[in-house]
Amino acid sequence: MAAAEQQGQINIELTEEIAEGEYANLAMIAHSHSEFVLDFIRLMPGIPKAKVKSRVVITPEHAKRFLAALEENILKYEQSFGVIRQTPEAPSFPLNFGGTIGEA
Repeated sequence: MAAAEQQGQINIELTEEIAEGEYANLAMIAHSHSEFVLDFIRLMPGIPKAKVKSRVVITPEHAKRFLAALEENILKYEQSFGVIRQTPEAPSFPLNFGGTIGEA
């Protein structure tokens, strides 16, 4: 057993394709009693069809951990670069893919 495994660390592989990332400017969130579904979408101005670029399915426990980690990282970002300003506008068209929806 490697030393990293003995100390509870995991070796995470990041392929070149995944490392390039995917741009998304809209997130749709649905949930059931057992999972949260996060759809990351690229919405382009003037184009009526938006594409889901990535879907991530996680457990409710992991969703809560993700929220805490995101809040922590936003706080650190704002401490370094200043407050993130939000525009009051939100998409003004129906985006219901079925299920219980939350928007981000």
